[in-house]
Amino acid sequence: MATAMAAAAKPSLLLPVTIPSKVSLPTGLVCNTRLPQLRLRTAPAAASSQALASPVPSETPEAKQMRLETEASLEWDGVCARVAEFTATAAGRAACGAGRVPVGRSREESERLLEQTAAAALLSAPLDFGGVEDVSVVIAAAAGGRLLAVREICGVGRSIRAARGVFDQLKRLSEETPDGRSYYPLLDILQDCDFLTELVQSIEFCLDSTLSVVLDRASNKLATIRKERKKNIDMLESLLRDASTKIFQAGGIDSPVVTKRRSRMCVGVKTSHKHLLPGGIILSSSGSGATYFMEPRDAIKLNNMEVKLSGDERAEELAILGLLTSRIADSQTRIRHLMAKILELDLACARGSYALWINGVRPAFTVRDSGTQNQQDPNSECSVFIEGIQHPLLLEQSLGMVKESTEVGKGQISNEHPISPMPIPLDMQVRNDTRIIVISGPNTGGKTATMKTLGLASLMSKAGMFFPAKGRPRLPWFDQVLADIGDHQSLEHSLSTFSGHISRLRKIVQAVSKDSLVLIDEIGSGTDPSEGVALSTSILKHLASRLNLAIVTTHYADLSRLNAVDDRFENAAMEFCLETLQPTYRILWGSTGNSNALSIARSIGFDQKVLARAHEWVEKLLPDKQKERQGLLYSSLLDERNLLESQANEAASVLSDGERLYNEICLEADDLDSRVAALRAAEYEKVQQELKLVKSQMDQIIKNFEVQLKNSELEKYNSLMRKAEAATASLAAAHQPTDFTFSDEENESSYVPEIGDKVYVEGLGGGSMANVVETLGEDGSCMVQYGKIKVRVKRNKIKLVQRCTKETTASSPTKGKGRTPKRSSAEANQDGNVSFGPVVQTSKNTVNLRGMRVAEASYELQMAIDGCRSYQVLFVVHGMGTGAVKDCALDILRNHPRVAKFEDESPLNYGCTVAYIQ
Repeated sequence: MATAMAAAAKPSLLLPVTIPSKVSLPTGLVCNTRLPQLRLRTAPAAASSQALASPVPSETPEAKQMRLETEASLEWDGVCARVAEFTATAAGRAACGAGRVPVGRSREESERLLEQTAAAALLSAPLDFGGVEDVSVVIAAAAGGRLLAVREICGVGRSIRAARGVFDQLKRLSEETPDGRSYYPLLDILQDCDFLTELVQSIEFCLDSTLSVVLDRASNKLATIRKERKKNIDMLESLLRDASTKIFQAGGIDSPVVTKRRSRMCVGVKTSHKHLLPGGIILSSSGSGATYFMEPRDAIKLNNMEVKLSGDERAEELAILGLLTSRIADSQTRIRHLMAKILELDLACARGSYALWINGVRPAFTVRDSGTQNQQDPNSECSVFIEGIQHPLLLEQSLGMVKESTEVGKGQISNEHPISPMPIPLDMQVRNDTRIIVISGPNTGGKTATMKTLGLASLMSKAGMFFPAKGRPRLPWFDQVLADIGDHQSLEHSLSTFSGHISRLRKIVQAVSKDSLVLIDEIGSGTDPSEGVALSTSILKHLASRLNLAIVTTHYADLSRLNAVDDRFENAAMEFCLETLQPTYRILWGSTGNSNALSIARSIGFDQKVLARAHEWVEKLLPDKQKERQGLLYSSLLDERNLLESQANEAASVLSDGERLYNEICLEADDLDSRVAALRAAEYEKVQQELKLVKSQMDQIIKNFEVQLKNSELEKYNSLMRKAEAATASLAAAHQPTDFTFSDEENESSYVPEIGDKVYVEGLGGGSMANVVETLGEDGSCMVQYGKIKVRVKRNKIKLVQRCTKETTASSPTKGKGRTPKRSSAEANQDGNVSFGPVVQTSKNTVNLRGMRVAEASYELQMAIDGCRSYQVLFVVHGMGTGAVKDCALDILRNHPRVAKFEDESPLNYGCTVAYIQ
């Protein structure tokens, strides 16, 4: 044991394991008679975690100390701890809990982190990181030369398998989403990872992760050993059971006992009856000494075999574990890389869930002195433009704490009732040429909170986090954030408040760069005001040419006057309500604020006599009327700001309504074509279904007619024909169009029905047309005919659909020289004595005139009429076209002696006229 521990402390470990014969493992793992000296390569135990813990490369101890102090003053750990609630892996929680959330080392890297957060916020379902474990310690142990246990090797296999499952799930979500490209930033994280399929298969083939044992199939030798051992144990147990039973029957024991002592199987026997086992070996005795545990003589050989096989089995298992450990050690770089990428994906999903919880928006980075400005954006001249930003930690208190039962990594958050009011949103606007912002105003007015909010927003944007704001916030990418906030007094290092303050400022001046953000709270405080102002002015002017942006808070009025002589300085003031004597926590850019110390002291109940004397001293120290002029100017600025805000809100409301209306119109217009196409498709499908139904019904009518005609006598022919015609007419009437176009002008006026008019009769049923067959009588009613039914109706119950034509109403005595003029279908239907054949179109009773000239069509129609049998129907297909063939056909039908009548075209029979041949 001591030798093994000593070997483990060396850079490499030699594992000389003796194995009786070959051991065959899947994927080419072969163990010879004596396992070669496995020299497992070593590596630093926490290489990946060290890389994650260092957001800045080659960071000096002093720079690291400044960074940690800045993050502590800005409460960066609080934001990281909240993000940790949304992580799904132990490594992610550890990284966030220690404040080691990766921060972009360059603008491009921060942009990549922001893209990952945006993609994670769009995930349609949370990623399943179940099974991913923190195997960094196990990998380090394998690389350091320690033989891994079954449980540890199985943990590595499960983690790699779970990592592959996360990647496959992300690919499925990308394929199932219409805009799958939005997930590409997340897919790129794992795109080039090696998921070590062969290693995982080897581990799963050799080990049982549930029972944490080596499986028989791990090697042929192990299977053989375990088979022989099981057979030997069965024989040994059978022998001992028989011996124990005989001892019990002989009274040598109260009940049969088979047990193990000193790793050997034995039986129990009373001390007084040990003669029952001649030649047996006493292995141990009971506590009272009344019972011996003896190994029978016949069991010695079997026990020796059990000890040998047990040792062989353990040696074989160690060989297999050694080989798997060696493979894990060889793959340590790829495994660490894969786990680091899984951690990166987990943190991206956590940032996305956190952004959804705080309703955060994605920031954009601006570039100072780029020389290009967006003319359409009036705010493009600002390097910092953030509307309605809220401090994340204050907002979290308002939203309510996350319950402990929150499921980590799935974003399932339960918001309790707010425990504090919502923080006041802040608007931040800093011009491109501004380097120093001097914020003045009362104590407890929000100066420090405003400064911290911008500093925290800078860190969050660098780390790829969204923060709660409106619109699309913009701010520069700062390479470092340096802050001097709070009291740096230290008795241990003999530092007073001012000494600690100046010491911190010295470090900031030394570390600042062109892309740095500096935050200084109460600059120059803690000493004589005149010296403090002088020192603060010098420091700020020195920093103005050496950094990107600095924000300082002060109560010194002289610092607020620097913008009058230096364009790089800008003032801002925290608003204070003089009526309520309470701060409003709103920032006024370009203004200078008063400290309002006496007003605040009065609001908290200070002694009025002391305050009165203080006012007297203020009056003496201030120039004449300066306070009054300041107050009037401040009040006028507030009134003007309130007016501009109301106008801006009204304009924003009008613009919002216009944009909403425009978007609705655009959506309706975009959707119009699809809706028209859908309606046409639905109507076409409906017509096709109706045609199919009518065709099936017509086929059934014809089939029934043919069957009845075959089975009936000739005398019933006319009766069957009438039934078939009635069924056909009923079917046609049932599918007549119900929507008619009424002649509005004549219906609105005094309509006088004329014979032959087609009218719509209310209450007639089916919405069908009827023909007027008798003019108005004295009672104001007329006779209409619908099929064979005649009925008298009032004039107000009918509506004109189509006026009659002269061809269908007036008689033509001049035509045909005494021939009876042909009647329309409406009039011919009155004659019910003559029965024609069924009105069913076939190829034999149809003449097609389409495409023919007039003379050719006239000849074909004459021949068809002459060849038609008596009392049959003839379908004359003339089409629509120019109408010449149709007019010729109608003229022939109207004057031919064999044509008893003909039917006009109908909505179901366009381009075809039906003639009844007598």
